[in-house]
Amino acid sequence: MSGHSIDLLVIGAGWSGLMAAYTAANAGLKVQVIAKGLGSMHWAAGSIDLFGYAPDAPDTPIHRPLEYVTGKLAKEQPQHPYALLGKDRLVAALDSFVALTHELGLSYGGAAQPGENLMLPTAVGAARPTYLAPQAQLGGDLGRSEPMVIVGFEGLRDFYPQLIAENLAKQGIQARAVLLPFDVLTDRRDSNTVQQAHGMDDPARRSRLISELKKLAKTGERIGLPPILGLDDHAAVLFDMQSQTGATVFEIATLPPSVPGMRLFKAWRNRLNKMGVRVDSNMEVVSAQSEPSSNGAGPSVHLVESATSARPMKHRAGGYVLATGGIMGGGFNSDHEGHVWETIFDLPLTTPQARSEWFNPVFINPAGHPVFSGGVAVNEAMQPLDGDGEVVYSNLWVAGDLLAHDNPILQRSLEGTAIATGFAAAKAAAAAS
Repeated sequence: MSGHSIDLLVIGAGWSGLMAAYTAANAGLKVQVIAKGLGSMHWAAGSIDLFGYAPDAPDTPIHRPLEYVTGKLAKEQPQHPYALLGKDRLVAALDSFVALTHELGLSYGGAAQPGENLMLPTAVGAARPTYLAPQAQLGGDLGRSEPMVIVGFEGLRDFYPQLIAENLAKQGIQARAVLLPFDVLTDRRDSNTVQQAHGMDDPARRSRLISELKKLAKTGERIGLPPILGLDDHAAVLFDMQSQTGATVFEIATLPPSVPGMRLFKAWRNRLNKMGVRVDSNMEVVSAQSEPSSNGAGPSVHLVESATSARPMKHRAGGYVLATGGIMGGGFNSDHEGHVWETIFDLPLTTPQARSEWFNPVFINPAGHPVFSGGVAVNEAMQPLDGDGEVVYSNLWVAGDLLAHDNPILQRSLEGTAIATGFAAAKAAAAAS
């Protein structure tokens, strides 16, 4: 990769793109990130799903996901991204991510027993399995015995404490609901969780909420709140809440936009900037040019072009990581006849190329739908392969939801596969530099 001002260009700024950029920069590469948008971090719960549900048991959460994906899954689906990675790289990727969150002051943790899934409450009181979660969500672990008081606010959209408490109670979890006046949070008539979280960065405003929480919480209760515990000063807000109330205070993730995801993205991007990594959004990469490799290893990517109001902007680097998301994220496009294609390099896809083959007849199908499992086939180094199993470009690596033989939404594995494959792609790129 010598002879370029940028060693590695990462295309995409979601979980896999930022993980690739961070890993490559740590390895000493000069890295740049360009992206059309901000990725799924702004829309998800902010936790890390490693693997939630097995295809043959779609109603039963996986108890020990690391053991499952490196054992049964790897044996039954040898082309699944986790199987290609192997246990050592998967564990190394997760450990690297956890270490990063400690650096950022937004620590993530897991279940009391290593290797197990946590069960956390959703905004409707259901139990969802996840492997790693922000510190502010860990107190909601449904495996703990302490009763909960779920606190909402009159007029706050998308968070209904009575509904949450009732559904938790139906699962045998002791919970009650309290509704506080909206003016405890703000003098505005209407605002969402992002605006409320920003308001909690003000010590005076959070003191007013803390005063109300101290009045209503009973001895031994955990206090569940919407995700409003600060945006830029989250660690301080969480500390004040817990130390001054004397209770475990936790957040329950709500509908997008994701406050936990926004916290992490902003801190992660700032960390990358300090490492010399430039992260540019509003740059939609639309095409690429290739050239023969000097070492005879097949063609290599020469440059990519992003759309502008005039002529396309050219971006050159020694190597490239593609992390633009799949059919749901915009990395693939399709037409009315059923043709699906990767939008930048036109990489070969395993996705069915007939619309009649996209979906199974039963919409809610335990096996999912073929259109969501198709994608770019890769080798163990995350390099894209053609139909004959040959590497398409010698200096291109692929990560995240673009990958074939994976259905992360159905399996509840989106963030886990994204982080692990972003890490692996960057490691392979660094080894090739």
